[in-house]
Amino acid sequence: MAKHKKKTSEPTPEPEDSKIESAESKPEETPEIEPEETPVIPPTEPAVNTAANTEKDQKLNKLFWLRVSLAIIAGTAATFIFEDIEGEERRWASIGFMIIIFAGTIVIAKGMKMQLPSSDRKKIVTQGIGSYIFLYLFIWIVTYTLVHAGTASSGINI
Repeated sequence: MAKHKKKTSEPTPEPEDSKIESAESKPEETPEIEPEETPVIPPTEPAVNTAANTEKDQKLNKLFWLRVSLAIIAGTAATFIFEDIEGEERRWASIGFMIIIFAGTIVIAKGMKMQLPSSDRKKIVTQGIGSYIFLYLFIWIVTYTLVHAGTASSGINI
């Protein structure tokens, strides 16, 4: 915040003096403003060149698309792999399959040898996790519905 110098001025003139002063108007003093000093904060992370930064982004992008494609493949495969299991066990087996495939992508990501700063280490796990889960479940439900639509009594015949 800027600091202003206090203006030292003469006391307020009497009403009779105002007519005299209007003729000889004095320029007002402008307050001096001290320049704002911004504190210099040293960087907490070492400077990373842009080539390494883009390589990191490329690897994270590759990991994201790997998880998206595996979600589509695994969601479709879950429909056929767990065909013989009935009821509630089918659901839990498919969710377990989804978790195992995701754990496999974590192993693959660690094999990519991404140079991430310590604050971004959790990105190996969190990169694309929402897309993976929802896409897996969506594809699993859609393929299951399409495969079993003709067998249901009130379903759509394809």
